Amino acid sequence: MPRTPAASPDEPDDADVPKRKRRPQGDGGLRWSESRQRWIAEITVGYTPAGKRIVRTATDKTKRQALKKLHEKLRDRDDGLPSEDTRYTVRHAVENWLEYGLVNRDVETRTKCQSLADNHIIPSLGARKLRELSADDVDAWLAEKAKHLSTDTLRQLRSILKRSVARAQARDKVKRNVVLLCEVPRGKAGRPSKSLTLDQAAAVLAAATNTSMYAYIVLSLLIGARTEELRALTWTHVDLEGRPDAEPPVPPSIRVWRSVRAGGKTKTKKSRRTLALPMRCVEALRFQRQLQDEQRQAASTAWQEHGLVFASTVGTERNANNVLRSFRAVLAKTDLNPDEWTPRELRHSFVSVLSDAGVPIEEISRLAGHKSTEVTETVYWHQIRPALLAGAEAMDDVFPVAAEDA
Repeated sequence: MPRTPAASPDEPDDADVPKRKRRPQGDGGLRWSESRQRWIAEITVGYTPAGKRIVRTATDKTKRQALKKLHEKLRDRDDGLPSEDTRYTVRHAVENWLEYGLVNRDVETRTKCQSLADNHIIPSLGARKLRELSADDVDAWLAEKAKHLSTDTLRQLRSILKRSVARAQARDKVKRNVVLLCEVPRGKAGRPSKSLTLDQAAAVLAAATNTSMYAYIVLSLLIGARTEELRALTWTHVDLEGRPDAEPPVPPSIRVWRSVRAGGKTKTKKSRRTLALPMRCVEALRFQRQLQDEQRQAASTAWQEHGLVFASTVGTERNANNVLRSFRAVLAKTDLNPDEWTPRELRHSFVSVLSDAGVPIEEISRLAGHKSTEVTETVYWHQIRPALLAGAEAMDDVFPVAAEDA
């Protein structure tokens, strides 16, 4: 048999060739992607309820940097920290919260949040990787928005972003919520509240006569009901007769027990109240009932009965924009500028009229359904006459102004 040639001393024996060390199972993987021309690091961080692996990846042009990113993810996993999704953006977080975080909110709230996100958050911050979003980014964004928006709108924007990031944090998309580190700056001054004078109120009432807004405006001015309370008012909560034969007599009244807020609840517990009706309100509501009967007949089969006092022409609930348009159509018949007034200022006018009539602030607070007199004094301070007159009047008697000083 021919002899096998002896191995050259320069050629290493198979036993001496070092074998490539494999990464231990669970330590992730590192591979080259020819199509992407990048190194890709992968690590399994868990499994979905269906048993599918949850994989986090990191990429880089160099093997060294990709390996470094892989080690960071392994360290986070070993420390019990979430492994952030490097592709998850602020837009993803906000859209996820809008879709799943507002399930139990009413339609108007969802619409408002969607509008704020679409107009102010996503265009400015949406493309930013969530893991790279910093408190400085949020501060700079809020400061820029403060040049054009009110403080209340800024507060709502921060709340939406904070809740969106918190939801992403709970789902291991990001490690911390940097929005919590940011304060709301002072924005532009909002439109100051104002109230109608008696002459202006009389002009508005005259312009609304025989229209679908007449009873709405009368109740707003004379009993101070909120616009969301009137839109939810049903005929079952209206008593136009009362019980004059009772002892003591029971006047006509309405039960302000509901609103168009989520769940039909009023703004606060004290907002749930029963109010006696002035005779002008009684007459206005009788007109409204007659007008609604005519609308029901005109709509025929298109009418949807919900028992609402202030319904649309087919019986459905009116929204805020619909009421605003109808209100401004009434103001267009007066000398007032329709663009400068909203229905809520009828409630301000109610407070102003009662205050001018000498009604104590405690009584005004109860009639308005406020939680406390502090709310009445804070929100309606322009409409409240100075309450502490006794001291000033007493001092005027003690130290009268001399005739030559007058």
